[in-house]
Amino acid sequence: MLMAVCLQMACSNIDEADRIVYVKPPSVSRSVLIEDFTGQRCVNCPKATDEIKRLQEEYGEQNVIAVGIHSGPFAKSLRGIPLALYTSEGDEYYDYWKVESQPKGVINRRGTSDYTSWTTIVRDEMSKVAPVSLEAACVFDPQQSLFNFKVEVMAVDGATNGKLQVWLLENGIVEPQYLPDGSVDREYVHQHVFRTSVNGTWGTDLSLKEGERKTELFTYELRDETWVPANMEAVAFVYDDRGVSQVTKCKVHLLDEIVSE
Repeated sequence: MLMAVCLQMACSNIDEADRIVYVKPPSVSRSVLIEDFTGQRCVNCPKATDEIKRLQEEYGEQNVIAVGIHSGPFAKSLRGIPLALYTSEGDEYYDYWKVESQPKGVINRRGTSDYTSWTTIVRDEMSKVAPVSLEAACVFDPQQSLFNFKVEVMAVDGATNGKLQVWLLENGIVEPQYLPDGSVDREYVHQHVFRTSVNGTWGTDLSLKEGERKTELFTYELRDETWVPANMEAVAFVYDDRGVSQVTKCKVHLLDEIVSE
């Protein structure tokens, strides 16, 4: 009893302003987003693909996240007919970034660049500390033909005011590709191909105070039966006018697999 009284007295002697001490969230290393503007008729685009593969082998696929955006004239036939991997959203990004030739990349949304300069840009971006932490998960329900997304964002270094963008990609797509020697590989395997934006072309408004965490939920109905959900990934990133604050990706899990585990 005496001890309890003493503890109460000790607590009462602490000034109210000193009882809650703010602890800054731990810093987060920055991952890098490469938006690779490419096309099936672009003879030099496989060179950019090879550079992406090299960077991912050096830094890891979770640290260098690439998105192949098939857009522009090389994503269409000579008569202007869209090829298999073309998307109209991709053309919106192509026009916005004023891509004048391909291959071209946009790294962390800091302007277009040639693949020969990506090594330096990626290294510089990875040396920075991310102002937000980001986690994503996606489950595909085959009964409802529905993708379900969960994205958690936390501001860890100052306030965050920008956009949250969620995309769907697909790997392992076999479609023809022109090669640097002018030949056509009809069994070319395309990786990390942009399929669609889940939450609009430019994403969802996001505003967080430092230390604040927010969970966003999205759904997307499968509309194209040629897509293979088991080969797909979700990419989520936070950006503003200064560039990409953080990016992450996750595999799309099938609901049937989760239930059976």
